[in-house]
Amino acid sequence: MRSGNLLNKADLARDIGIAPSTANQWLSVLEASGQVVLLEPWFSNRTKSIVKSPKLYLSDTGVLCALLNLRSVRDLRQSPSAGAIWETFVFAQLRHRERRAGRSGRVYYWRDRTREVDFLVEAGGRVELFEAKWSEIPSLRDAVNLEFVRGILGPASVSKVAIVCRAAHGFPLASGIQALPASEL
Repeated sequence: MRSGNLLNKADLARDIGIAPSTANQWLSVLEASGQVVLLEPWFSNRTKSIVKSPKLYLSDTGVLCALLNLRSVRDLRQSPSAGAIWETFVFAQLRHRERRAGRSGRVYYWRDRTREVDFLVEAGGRVELFEAKWSEIPSLRDAVNLEFVRGILGPASVSKVAIVCRAAHGFPLASGIQALPASEL
């Protein structure tokens, strides 16, 4: 399953044995019906996300788990796809949060040749940076890319930096970086 990965339509078509034009048509249908969402990279004058391809996310983590034949929490915990499923879930929660706030189309990702931040949200003229980690206690190492992007943008441009994890409660992880459960988004 490709949820949370960069979309390469040619690879997708090859992997499932169809023409690239057919893959493109089906992706359009899946996107129009709300089954998948394409997350675009973020650009600004200060920094450019070198990657131009969108990331593909399934809209429903339950469907994603069913497609991966994960039938229980135990199956999920043992799955090599747990991180991608968590990232898909966090993306869905951010999208819900933005809709409740009356905003749409303001969630992106940031990536250069070696670093990635899962989600960048434009909010009130500033940005929020989020990393999704399938962990109950994230480490400082998990925050390296968040700190890098915050440094490029400048602290005044960034209103929130957080690792969204499976912790029961939020806690400070590093200077200006929080570890948050998804319920605190």
